[in-house]
Amino acid sequence: MTRQANPWAALGALCIGFFMILLDTTIVSIAIPAMVHELHTDLNAVVWVISIYLLTYAVPMLFTSRLGDRFGPKRVFLAGLAVFTLASLWCGLSGTAGMLITARAVQGLGAALMTPQTLAFITHLFPPAKRGPAMGLWGGVAGLATITGPLLGGVLVDNLGWEWIFFVNVPIGLVGFVLAVFLVPDWQPRHAHSFDVLGILLSAAGLACLVFGIQNGQHYDWGRVTGPITIFELIGAGVLLLVVFLLWQRFNQREPLVPLRVFANRNFSAGTVTAAAIGFAMTGMFVPLVIYVQNVLGMSPTMAGLLTAPMSLLSGIVAPFIGRLSDKVNAKYLVMFGFLALAAGLTGSVLQARADTNPWSLVPVLLLCGLGTGSVFAPMSNVTMSSVDRKLAGAASGIFNTSRQIGGVLGSAAVGVLLQARITASMTSEHGNAPVAVTDAVRETMLLPVAVLLLGAVAALAMRRVTPQPASPAIRPEPEPAKV
Repeated sequence: MTRQANPWAALGALCIGFFMILLDTTIVSIAIPAMVHELHTDLNAVVWVISIYLLTYAVPMLFTSRLGDRFGPKRVFLAGLAVFTLASLWCGLSGTAGMLITARAVQGLGAALMTPQTLAFITHLFPPAKRGPAMGLWGGVAGLATITGPLLGGVLVDNLGWEWIFFVNVPIGLVGFVLAVFLVPDWQPRHAHSFDVLGILLSAAGLACLVFGIQNGQHYDWGRVTGPITIFELIGAGVLLLVVFLLWQRFNQREPLVPLRVFANRNFSAGTVTAAAIGFAMTGMFVPLVIYVQNVLGMSPTMAGLLTAPMSLLSGIVAPFIGRLSDKVNAKYLVMFGFLALAAGLTGSVLQARADTNPWSLVPVLLLCGLGTGSVFAPMSNVTMSSVDRKLAGAASGIFNTSRQIGGVLGSAAVGVLLQARITASMTSEHGNAPVAVTDAVRETMLLPVAVLLLGAVAALAMRRVTPQPASPAIRPEPEPAKV
């Protein structure tokens, strides 16, 4: 049967997969103490469970956005959803930290296949003048999923075990797959793209070296990793490979993985910086927060999740309204407000954190965090993508999503190593008083995402107002009906 696709039904089906992807960036955080204990491992290994997912999610995304251009976004989205769902089952069945890290790497690949297709479909299904509400729904899903993870994770860890934070993805993934098959149009972009194999290899190797070096610096005492190779040499090699990657993108005359001309668009350049900043902060804030409320304040995973529930609810409520508002006002001020509100909320939590703090007294500052989160995603995405040349939409979507995930990878790695270093130093200065030492370490570590959020607010200041125009024949979604 042939019929015209319903854009909102299609977006709803896509958002199920997108929700699941982002849920898994934070749901693991609440299970950190349980996994350290039950897998008989250390904090560094469990932080890798988070970081490897973010790394294999971020690195291939520039490539997977082109896969959508070549084979069609629906096919690539469904393939990614299948990989993600099966890898989630593998994660839950893992009995060692090494096996879990491997399964999470595969899960990240599935997420990388899905994410760029979601934004590509928004630009296809909705004309620019009607894109704000769609971005609002997308932003609401992003904000809600990112902060809902600890609540759902806490309930599952307390009642069923840490494995169920992964098993829960299986039925959700199956429902999302069926809905996507029937509701999402089988649209084939008009511009097929070639693959920049050298660019893929350089970017993957550079990011892998950089993240491994940053996160494992404390583990190797900032000395030798193996043989003559030191941590600083590994980080230097990562930076060098990324510089070579950028040079290759500049001189590649065919079709580079990152067409640098897209950065001539001021909004896109500023948007990629803000995306990296919010990714860094959102990922970086949860590890110290979870360790503080569970290991210092003695909350169970469920109670720790309930502590963040109001923040999650407010973020999800605010985001759709902010999305609609971003079409009517200068959206950069909404982005700046979101960054500053989140930074203020985290700063408030730092000022309140003590070894004997009543955890429920943190709710007001966490609500401020939720308000900030709900105010960032939709206007940031709208401003960043609205003025991009349609021919570059696939690459731009991949770059934009990659920047957010790379920010998340670096946030996880940097906060993880800083927290470990500060705990070690504080234990010495506090003469083994663990609650006070961990609290001091958490407070100092939380200042890092605050600083990054302030940089993100400065980047948002550079954005220009976008006035959506009615879709023209050149940019109107192709009229072919969906086949279901």
